[in-house]
This record gives sequence, C-alpha cells and structure tokens, in this order.
Amino acid sequence: MRHLLATEGLGREQATAILDTADELKQTLLGREVRKLPTLRGRTVITMFYENSTRTRVSFEIAGKWMSADVVNVSASGSSVNKGESLRDTALTLAAAGADCVIVRHPASGAAHRLAGWLADAGTHVVNAGDGMHEHPTQALLDAATLRERLGPLDGRRIAIVGDVLHSRVARSNVHLLATLGAEVVLVAPPTLVPTGVGAWPVTVSHELDAELPAVDAVMMLRVQAERMTGGFFPSAREYSIAYGLNAARQRLLPEHAVVLHPGPMLRGMEIASAVADSPASAITEQVRNGVHVRMAVLYHLLAAAEEEAA
Repeated sequence: MRHLLATEGLGREQATAILDTADELKQTLLGREVRKLPTLRGRTVITMFYENSTRTRVSFEIAGKWMSADVVNVSASGSSVNKGESLRDTALTLAAAGADCVIVRHPASGAAHRLAGWLADAGTHVVNAGDGMHEHPTQALLDAATLRERLGPLDGRRIAIVGDVLHSRVARSNVHLLATLGAEVVLVAPPTLVPTGVGAWPVTVSHELDAELPAVDAVMMLRVQAERMTGGFFPSAREYSIAYGLNAARQRLLPEHAVVLHPGPMLRGMEIASAVADSPASAITEQVRNGVHVRMAVLYHLLAAAEEEAA
C-alpha cells in the first residue's frame, strides 16, 4: 500500500487486512507494562495538521511511538505556513528532511491527494487525516473495528448514520467502507443536510429517525459542523435535537444488541444525551482506544509490511 487517502476504492481484502492487523496488535499489547514494539524503529513519521484535532492527532502520535518510530508534529500556527509558505513547499521540505510518512489534515477537500502527487518521487507515504468535507479514512476504519468487536462480521448488518451528513467527511468514508464490508447503510438527516448526488452512494436515505431505529444494529451520530455552515440548515439547536438527537427515549427503540457510536467531539444534549453517550450500549470510548491500534496497523501496512513479506 503506497498511501491511504480514502476508503472509496479501498478493496475489501485490503480493508480487512488492516482491521485484522489492528486486532493482532491490540492482542499483542494487551497486558504489557511497556507498550512498545520495534517494528518502525528508524522511521520518521510527521503529522501535519492545518485544522484543530485531539483524537486523531494524539492517536497517530501514540501509534507511531508505540511502534518505535520518530514522530514529529507540525502545526500551521507554528510553521512557515504563517509566513506564506505553500502546502507544496511545506510537503517537499518535510520529505527532504527525511519524512517516511506524512499524516495530513487540511481544510481543503483533495489536499491529501495533491500532497501524494507532489511526493510521488520522494518515496514518502501520505495518510489522509481528514481533508475538508471529503474523507477521513482512518476514522472509518476505527469505526469498523469497533463495530466488528461488538457485532462480529458486518455482512448484512444495518448501520444508521445520523445528522450532518452534508459536511461530514466521516460519513463519506464510513459509507464507502461499511458498504465494502457488506453492511447496509441508511443515512438519516434533515433534507437540508443531505448531500446532492447521494443517489449514487450505496445507501438509502431517510428523514425519520424514530422509524429507522428499531431495525438497526448500530447508530452512528455525527457532529453538527457549525464551522462549515454558511446558512440556516435547521431552525434551532433545540429543534434539531428534538428531531435528530439520540436521547434516552429513542435509545429504547433500538434493539438490545445495538451499538452507539460518535466520532467526537460530542455536542451533549443536542446530538446525543449524556445518558446515552455514557450507557453500556455506547462504544465511544472504545472508538478512541481502537483508533490507536488501527492507526498502528495503517503505519505498519505503509512502512513495514512489504519489507517483512520480502524478507
């Protein structure tokens, strides 16, 4: 695998290999006092974030360090970007400095693909940690890992993705990956928050949350991304919560085995009630925990798998 830029086009075999590797790494580290593997010793991993992040950035850093890579963090506010340096020049600078892998988050859709093109001759791998409203592939992979852990194989499972689908790169990545893994995906959102062209996606669309909940195996609540909104997409936070928030009453509509997910950060009381987020059905903390192992697996497949197979 050369880069990880999107889940669209990621084959079932390759996706399953990453998820299986994450499971193996999780079991390998279970109960170890020192969570350190020598797999990526001598490799340099650079995280380059042009947007704020807690979960993704921290978990990539921990993943690299647990695999003994040298991890360097670069932020827009602390780099030459503030002096007007272009993304291309920043990328070429990092590659010239010895980066084996660049993990990038950027507000522009397609930025990770452009980066991969610029670094094609440098031998540097690129991981998309979120580009605009386009994709966030490692989030989808960790969501799938969490669902497999709770539900087993995803073939035939029905997953509801609820909320601000229009602005969500998490939703887009999950739609493609979950469909690839055999799940049935239903998008539940107000009409104003459903993307145009959704008819080409492997999904069904609903605007009635209560009608969908009794028939799903998992419900993935999305963050309302106010920072990407330029108009009135719903009347008020209160009305959004009444129609699309997952509260305790709605949770009782779910099957007993159903799993609740949220990519974070959560808007408690609007998107999801605290009683639901902190309930046994919630796998939100597990998503964060699995995120470290999934990102370890991604780094392994990018930087070490081919060499180990050759050896």
